[in-house]
Amino acid sequence: MNEQHEKHKVWEQLERLADDAERRSAESFRSVERIAERNQWKVIEAFQRHQVSDFHFTGSTGYGYNDRGREILDLVYADVMGAEAAIVRPHFVSGTHTISCALFGILRPGDELLYVTGRPYDTLHKVIGKPGDGTGSLQDFGVKYTEIALQPDGSLDWERIGQAITAQTKMIGIQRSRGYDWRASFSVAEIENIVKRVKALKPDVLVFVDNCYGEFTELLEPTQVGVDLMAGSLIKNPGGGIAETGGYIAGTAAAVKAAAYRLTAPGIGGEVGAMLGTLRAMFQGLFLAPHFVGQAIKGSVLAAALFEELGFETKPRWHEPRTDLIQAVRFGQAEHLIAFVQGIQQAAAVDSHVVPEPWDMPGYENAVIMAAGTFIQGGSLELSADAPIREPYIAYMQGGLTYAHAKFGVLTALYRLVNSGLIVTKPYMT
Repeated sequence: MNEQHEKHKVWEQLERLADDAERRSAESFRSVERIAERNQWKVIEAFQRHQVSDFHFTGSTGYGYNDRGREILDLVYADVMGAEAAIVRPHFVSGTHTISCALFGILRPGDELLYVTGRPYDTLHKVIGKPGDGTGSLQDFGVKYTEIALQPDGSLDWERIGQAITAQTKMIGIQRSRGYDWRASFSVAEIENIVKRVKALKPDVLVFVDNCYGEFTELLEPTQVGVDLMAGSLIKNPGGGIAETGGYIAGTAAAVKAAAYRLTAPGIGGEVGAMLGTLRAMFQGLFLAPHFVGQAIKGSVLAAALFEELGFETKPRWHEPRTDLIQAVRFGQAEHLIAFVQGIQQAAAVDSHVVPEPWDMPGYENAVIMAAGTFIQGGSLELSADAPIREPYIAYMQGGLTYAHAKFGVLTALYRLVNSGLIVTKPYMT
């Protein structure tokens, strides 16, 4: 009984902290809701323009020739993203696979890929590879690769970028999200500036954006400000927590066609591909995505406000504009980081009884801990958190299909930290 009483007392204190954080965040919440509202209208209008009907949800089999639902889905995505074309398929098995198809579709031996936003996300390291590594990576196929580290303040190093662009530079790579770095994510306005500046240096260069975690966080998408090609995963933002698998590529018609040839085969591209009952979820997930993204962002704002109140560093801070889902919290110690991620798992509706531990996950260079109590395996629009076990021990939280779940997750993680003796209730909670 005493244990239950103490738990109830601490939980009440945490809820009071959350109430204060919500009051401080009221204007930030309203801004998020306005963006979600306008993105919702944009999606509905795209559905209406292309006259989406019930028969478009019927999946095809075999080759999937003349699958009108698949064709309309591509058109709707292109419309929503402000792109000339798009390809949306369940055959993309992950965001990394989708990005890989985009890169391999465009780049040829002797071409150079230049990432101007620093080292990309861990799972792309093997896609880029090394010359002669025998894995079929980009560099194994003779594609040159260069990356320009960001400045200490997170801005681009334009002097080095200008020096690095050569006649062989075919594509500029931009990672919109922070990945596993302690930096701000890039806004669409910043991406627009990058496009203008690199094309002034080399007009024929193509600009690619890894848009994972970024969809519907702002009013515009990168392809609406001059980006030639971008890619994302349907088990992140645009799938709305409903699409069970898949990815999308959007951009110029020529670039999307080249990426589609990589997904299937030259000469076939996006003209085939049985959808096997996935269309309804993909359409409905896109319809719901703006709302769910807004819910997740509100949860991230609350998390930042709470952890800042408790003395932790966060990025972005609670009052700063959002351009992706990810909320980073710097813990400084492995024990705090692990307890936080375990607390997020404990708050899940699925697999709440499972206790995540760090492990050597394929594609990652450090042991990683992941809270993934989700209905869709790896679905990071749902409440989740992950982190590499390396200094300075930063946790990356994302998602929450409802604000209530995101709030519950943050409070549960905080309670686990308190209950483990890793943070104290005073002087923060009285």
